[in-house]
Amino acid sequence: MTIAVDAERLALEIEELAAFSDAEPPAVTRVVFSDQDLRARAWLKARCAQAGLTIREDAVGNTFVRWKGLQPDLPAVATGSHIDAIPHAGKFDGVVGVLGGLEAIRALQQSDFRPERSIELIQFTAEEPTRFGVGCIGSRLLCGVLGPEADEKLSGDDGETLRTVRTRAGFSGGLASVRLSRSHYAAFVELHIEQGPILEREGIPIGIVTNIAAPASLFVIFEGQGGHAGGVLMPDRHDALCAAAELITRIESLAKNTGSTDTVATVGICEVHPGAINSIPSRVRLGVDLRDTDGERRDEVLRGTMAAVREIAQMRKLQIETRMLNADEPAISAPEIVAIIERACEQESLKSRRIVARAYHDSSFMAQIAPMAMIFIPCRGGVSHRPDEYAAPEDIVAGVRVLAHTLADLSRAH
Repeated sequence: MTIAVDAERLALEIEELAAFSDAEPPAVTRVVFSDQDLRARAWLKARCAQAGLTIREDAVGNTFVRWKGLQPDLPAVATGSHIDAIPHAGKFDGVVGVLGGLEAIRALQQSDFRPERSIELIQFTAEEPTRFGVGCIGSRLLCGVLGPEADEKLSGDDGETLRTVRTRAGFSGGLASVRLSRSHYAAFVELHIEQGPILEREGIPIGIVTNIAAPASLFVIFEGQGGHAGGVLMPDRHDALCAAAELITRIESLAKNTGSTDTVATVGICEVHPGAINSIPSRVRLGVDLRDTDGERRDEVLRGTMAAVREIAQMRKLQIETRMLNADEPAISAPEIVAIIERACEQESLKSRRIVARAYHDSSFMAQIAPMAMIFIPCRGGVSHRPDEYAAPEDIVAGVRVLAHTLADLSRAH
């Protein structure tokens, strides 16, 4: 089967979607349920309607776009990603999986292929943690990792709960209705930029994800005593920032000493109060992110981190508060889908390699309700979550072609 991707249309649509942004180009800021996010959703639904696809939205705003198969009662095959973007991000993260998924369906329609199973494109709500501090809210709810309590439990820095924000955006109904059964989908495949340098460095156009690293994130707060930078002598100090600095280096050491390069640790938030050059920091809030392809090894670093927090606080006579945001399980791709993607690459005469996803994706949670795999394409310099994030048009088209073949294969009733 020949897959004819409309590369010009796809490139134009990526640019058009990038224009829905609260940041000046080339940066993209599109926080979930913001005005720009809602405008982008409406634009996307219009494109899907033009392709003759049916559209459904659930109570949290996950959008399901279906191409009805010849046997619509069979579990569908799904693809998709997200279109929300962190502040000052790029135009390809998530978007390639959504618009590329739409283009894969249109290419199959153009080739006169008729799926036996329905093929569904999903635009997931809030893959990024920008608004509520936890990522993949839509897919977490779909698989039941999050339940209805998230409506009041999740809130942003402005204090508004998920219930308030989603209802204002037009998404009503109970969150319990979002969850899908394990028999709802026969398979799920996500197309995404790598967000790392391996494919570009090795000159390989397609990466086939075998597993996705498990993230855990938490906040640590040190409460000490402030004071004048000149008036409090060193033996009398209870400096919260010094404690935080010590913890940061301890976390780095814990991650480096697991014996595996798959263990990574990041302290990406450090908020200092009162934040004056001549005032001793009395309070510091750290945001910690730990990841590994092995859940138990990741948890060892987490336990070491918590022990270090207690030890440092006791030594420096500080008060502490910790709050876990999430501790998710690693996801493993279904071997049968990996094999189908490899076969699709052979059909398109494209080199491929198996690869690990270091960033988590909605696929991490979809794996709990359906066989899952991911298709990676290169991104320049491995850069992502920055305005200079870039995926070459020919690489995007190659990914769409492979995705289309994969969806066609999976949609057969075997």
